[in-house]
Amino acid sequence: MSPMSPTPADPRPSRTAVVIPAAGRGVRLGPGVPKALRTLGGTPMLVHAVRAMAASRAVALVVVVAPPGDAPEVKNLIDEHAVPERTDYLVVPGGATRQESVKLGIDALPPDITVVLVHDAARPLVPVDTVDAVVEAVRGGAPAVVPALPLADTVKEVEPGAPGDPEPVLSTPVRARLRAVQTPQGFDRDTLVRAHEAAAVDGEGATDDAGMVERLGSPVVVVPGHEEAFKVTRPLDLVLAEAVLARRRAHDGF
Repeated sequence: MSPMSPTPADPRPSRTAVVIPAAGRGVRLGPGVPKALRTLGGTPMLVHAVRAMAASRAVALVVVVAPPGDAPEVKNLIDEHAVPERTDYLVVPGGATRQESVKLGIDALPPDITVVLVHDAARPLVPVDTVDAVVEAVRGGAPAVVPALPLADTVKEVEPGAPGDPEPVLSTPVRARLRAVQTPQGFDRDTLVRAHEAAAVDGEGATDDAGMVERLGSPVVVVPGHEEAFKVTRPLDLVLAEAVLARRRAHDGF
């Protein structure tokens, strides 16, 4: 190799992992089992979410962050359901907040993971093309990537009042500039680690990892999301998710 030859590329492959925080209780779906363990088509939502991430050939590892006392039970649950063999998975106990749980999931990653996705367990039906698009954008150089959709509804900013009371409208944001954010969100690992360290120092909890990266001053980009990547939060969402799953099974025969 001559002195002027370019430096060889880093020989280590870029490995991708997904962290799925699933330690929440899901109170808006009503009392009972934690939201991530509610069944969808007879299978827990969490298992659907793990399978959705593992469907991407880019994903080498899925880390599920379980309720602190339930990690063994959650591991047994995933063991009982088929997950693609090419994808490894770990179950680790979570923390008191989503942010703490994501940080515990990141801490469990092996050192060769360079791209980290963070995915909501309550988004069980994300198509693989969406996962692949997020990974590709991070590998292409974006430090943080968010799948998102344009809004169907006009949005009003209001002055919050007591529940049920009329609320004064403050402004109407331009809808064309707004996006509804989904997951998986994708990150360069070092950027995500720095964002969590900064959030821990300033004491501001966060439910949106990309927002934590924004506060660092790092750029965040949006890629197209998908209508089937919706979040199952309320009972009506569960009805919609069952319908989507039934349609898929009718079309795909699985």
